[in-house]
Amino acid sequence: MKSGIRIPALLAIVISLSGGISIAKAQQNKATGQTASPGDQQTPPYHKSAEDAEPLPQTLSPSQFTNPVIAEAYQIARDIPVVLAQQPCYCHCNREFGHTSLLDCFTSTHTAGCGICMGETFFAYRMTKEGKTPAEIREGIMRGDWKQTGPAQK
Repeated sequence: MKSGIRIPALLAIVISLSGGISIAKAQQNKATGQTASPGDQQTPPYHKSAEDAEPLPQTLSPSQFTNPVIAEAYQIARDIPVVLAQQPCYCHCNREFGHTSLLDCFTSTHTAGCGICMGETFFAYRMTKEGKTPAEIREGIMRGDWKQTGPAQK
């Protein structure tokens, strides 16, 4: 029972840390005249179809991570890569790392420190299990529905 409490608590910590990073980055961007904040209206890049995403990038192994929430996110990337390739990532990692979709976040340790990437991933997994299409999932991500999602708890 205690482990069920720890996973949401760990995710909350990661999300809050990522929010602090986003706020600091937004302040830095404001000082330099750049407009990069979590509230940007511009949709980050994503692949419009499964064919458009080919070839899929190789993601890191979940076994590399001792934190169960992070490992779960990396496992989901391996389970539904085509779905994640068709999703934008609202941490705007495309600007710093050249990512072309949410799936690209899993080719490095980037997601391990990003609550936005993890939140969107858990949301995409749940919606996939409910039978939603990648386009329907994308609409939910673009609305911000992912912000209400915790670990997938497979």
